[in-house]
Amino acid sequence: MNDRFSRYSRLPTERENPRTLDLDRIPLRRVLEKLNREDAGVPRAVARAIPAIEKAAREISGTFLKGGRIVFIGAGTSGRLGVLEAAELPPTYGVKPDTFKALMAGGDSAVFLSKEGAEDNRENGFREISRCARKGDVVVGIAASGVTPYVLGGLEAAKKKGAFGVLLTCNYREKVPAARCVIAIDAGPEPISGSTRMKSGTATKLALNMLTTSAMIISGKVYRNWMVDVRATSQKLELRAARIVARLGGVSPDEAKRLLAGTGDDVKTAIVMARKGLSREAARALIKKHKGFLRPILG
Repeated sequence: MNDRFSRYSRLPTERENPRTLDLDRIPLRRVLEKLNREDAGVPRAVARAIPAIEKAAREISGTFLKGGRIVFIGAGTSGRLGVLEAAELPPTYGVKPDTFKALMAGGDSAVFLSKEGAEDNRENGFREISRCARKGDVVVGIAASGVTPYVLGGLEAAKKKGAFGVLLTCNYREKVPAARCVIAIDAGPEPISGSTRMKSGTATKLALNMLTTSAMIISGKVYRNWMVDVRATSQKLELRAARIVARLGGVSPDEAKRLLAGTGDDVKTAIVMARKGLSREAARALIKKHKGFLRPILG
């Protein structure tokens, strides 16, 4: 018990922050200013991890283009951020829902109601990754502390299955042999000691944004800076799809809507039809020839 207590107290995410020791006795405006000042350093910390993010993003893109699966696994705030990432990629980039999957310690209900103790079960993490990951997949373990047993068990299973293990953590000291890539971000001590939903959560979200967005860019899901595989699953997204086709296809909004209707809301196909004056079938064949990348077609 003493050994565990000592080890836990030395975690970077558990350090006391000398800049916020007076939070409970200063005016609210000063509290907010201090919290904001602490947050301001997070992007710089993430920037220092770009080489590792690049390595992981290339692996995710390669796996995605081969038809593999990317699995996020985490507990608490880290797990919820993985769930958010997996949920938002299908509508944004038109990927199949089972391509990006998220596992949460305690199951789906733990997304909304914390299940204390679920993160301590290493065997559950190992078992769940063993069930869903295959050789050649990517498993992204998300653990602010870097020592969450559920996540470490998942990474051990990933290694055993021949999947590429990534650990995203705010513990820059931890060594995890099961992970082939460690994205370690030194976000500094939390304003509220140990409250890793704060700076660590922000750092994790920023890193995940960079990781998946860059992977989708190099996988042909972005042309210029437009999401050309967006799925029109709501009125807002229908309008966005029409705007993208009008802008990149050089046509009116009404013509963009007509083209989308004729392609089953396939944004890429509608753009190529508009720009190249092709039929739907010819446009799709051209896109397939270039493996989904619009740059070689449109310049």
